[in-house]
Amino acid sequence: MRTRLLPRTAVDLTEIGFGAAQLGNLTRATTAEDSTAAVDAAWHAGIRYFDTAPHYGLGLSERRLGRALAAYPRDTVVLSTKVGRLLEPSPGTADATDDQGFVVPATTRRRWDFSRDGVLRSLEESLTRLGTDRVDVVYLHDPDDHEASASTTGVETLAELRDQGVVRAIGVGMNQSAMPTRFVEQGLIDAVMLAGRLTVLDHGALLDLVPAARAAGVAIVAAGVYNSGILARPVVPERASFDYHDAPPELLERARAIAAVAARHDLTLPQVAVQYALAFDVVASVVLGTRTAEHVAAAVANHDAAAPPQLWADLVAAGLLDAPPTGGTPA
Repeated sequence: MRTRLLPRTAVDLTEIGFGAAQLGNLTRATTAEDSTAAVDAAWHAGIRYFDTAPHYGLGLSERRLGRALAAYPRDTVVLSTKVGRLLEPSPGTADATDDQGFVVPATTRRRWDFSRDGVLRSLEESLTRLGTDRVDVVYLHDPDDHEASASTTGVETLAELRDQGVVRAIGVGMNQSAMPTRFVEQGLIDAVMLAGRLTVLDHGALLDLVPAARAAGVAIVAAGVYNSGILARPVVPERASFDYHDAPPELLERARAIAAVAARHDLTLPQVAVQYALAFDVVASVVLGTRTAEHVAAAVANHDAAAPPQLWADLVAAGLLDAPPTGGTPA
């Protein structure tokens, strides 16, 4: 699989990344066997970028991903995790299920912490769960309500770790574009993992983050390109999820209209969703949530589909895009 460089670093990411939230039992249980099979399928498909976080399944995703990747040479994998949520024992909720979307026992609780000590402790604990001595990329995770500390002690600690060679690249991961734009303008980060705001259905990042990242030489790692479900199927169902809520009727109709234009080019809606993000020169990788080997096969098929320039022109003419994606790598 082709790779793209994080411009400010020597880190190459495969154009498709393995998003490991589902290995943490996001929304429903996943077996350890299915998790390992998914990682194996990704490896054999040429995917070499794997992303996880302590938040995903209260550490379960990191543990499962680390065990599965132990079968492969560490130097051939680019591994990222996130900081900002510390995991602490919570015996009082051990009999309950996690209340943040993961089907795991609530034996620990998350505590926000973007302080220097919190960042260092979070990374150290992630390394233990992953069973490795290093990760390549570390993101500040969802600092929406913690900008003051994340933009000072948080990012400054990550920059120090990068300068010391402990990690190779640093960034911020969020599902909005305004705050990551401010991090880009601060001049310390190498990448933004952006969820859901640079998609064929929601392209709000074109107004701020994309031009700022391009000017600064900061890469965007596009996540959530299916907008949590509405763009994930060739046929949009009567009910679909958009940003983890029921999509309103106008978005359902817009997604169906995009699918109709895609069909005229022998493409499906999920293929167009992936190709749209890949068409931007500032996008280094598209990270797709992956639960099974079948998901890997679908991700690779969506990556390999060729989207002709006329597709984007037709979507613009239909009023479904304001402008075609620009600066992309030719298919």
